[in-house]
Amino acid sequence: MPHHDFKPLSLMSAGAPNANADTERWTPLPWADSPRYDARSVLPHWPRLHAGHELPLPAEGSALAEGWALYHSGEFERAAAIGLQQGAEGMALANQATAIYANYLEPRESIRLAMFRQVIERAGAQAAAEPDNCQALYWQSYALGRYSQGISVARALAQGLGSKLKGALERVIELQPRHADAHLALASFHAEVIDKVGALVGRMTYGVRSETSIELFERGLELHPHSAAGMMEYARAQLMLHGESRMGEATRLYEKAAELKPADARERLDVELARAGLRD
Repeated sequence: MPHHDFKPLSLMSAGAPNANADTERWTPLPWADSPRYDARSVLPHWPRLHAGHELPLPAEGSALAEGWALYHSGEFERAAAIGLQQGAEGMALANQATAIYANYLEPRESIRLAMFRQVIERAGAQAAAEPDNCQALYWQSYALGRYSQGISVARALAQGLGSKLKGALERVIELQPRHADAHLALASFHAEVIDKVGALVGRMTYGVRSETSIELFERGLELHPHSAAGMMEYARAQLMLHGESRMGEATRLYEKAAELKPADARERLDVELARAGLRD
């Protein structure tokens, strides 16, 4: 059964970084049978693959289409490289590929945190230049959240990262009310802060509330009902906010996530994490 301290951060065991860490290839996806796409076949599946957030369809045969096909196939390193080569147009791809790889597959903690810092800096610079760029705001907040978990949520709150994350996600939802991933991420933020500082301090200092967390989770999963990641985060939030009395509901959410058919590599990672959480 999942415990509220279970964080879907990595499927790989941690190892010590070595002197050649920044020149090593990224850890490959551990399954050969995950969905595969090319620059043409990824386009008809675009609405399903990007159900969590709206993203313009790339031109058929373009470098961006190839990059997104690689991302959805689990070729995160190649996808990130193509995204960076495309400048501002490819920044969402580069940041998403880097953040998702770091979150799920990078085994070395120092490298994971460095990757999140890269995404924070790149997305932050783009958001500063384009204040209404939802992708920049969202990936900045995603990386801030994972970086905060890595250094400890309490330390991150003390550094003011929580307010920055919360503000970015609220802005995304204001700009794109159907951005499911932003709803789910903001819901997790509310629950995580309450878990760390308590409901009263959380409400007075950071403006977080347990009822807001639940409302955001429900709305996020309504918008994106196939989000295994959202289901797992909702399960953790149930335990953080209400304790062991919600273990049954948390387990049901994990079971539902584990039964999903993944549409791409990232979803496969989430489904496998749900299965692992049920075994623990």
